[in-house]
Amino acid sequence: MLDEHEFRRHCDEALDDLFKALNHATGSHDFDPDMVSGALQIAFDDPPGKFVVSPQTPVRQVWVSAHSRSFKLDWSPEKQAFVLADTGETLKQMIAGAIAKHLGEPVEL
Repeated sequence: MLDEHEFRRHCDEALDDLFKALNHATGSHDFDPDMVSGALQIAFDDPPGKFVVSPQTPVRQVWVSAHSRSFKLDWSPEKQAFVLADTGETLKQMIAGAIAKHLGEPVEL
């Protein structure tokens, strides 16, 4: 398990990278990413909705709330990314898929 310092470093880098990718994608897609109190929020107007990506330091995971579900991602040293165990998707891949499902159109991050 990562120590707290390593987790925070990896988490900060992952959220910053995701935030930049989301901001770039807003030129082609209708959503609004925002960092609020250490969590990344993605708001949608049409159809309405909100996803939240938040670090959970005590358990060393990144949690994603999307589509009325909670997803828990663990750090993968092999992929150098937070990964969803069920699918093997990285955080960025998982969020791109969730946004695509919500908007009904392909999204690349």
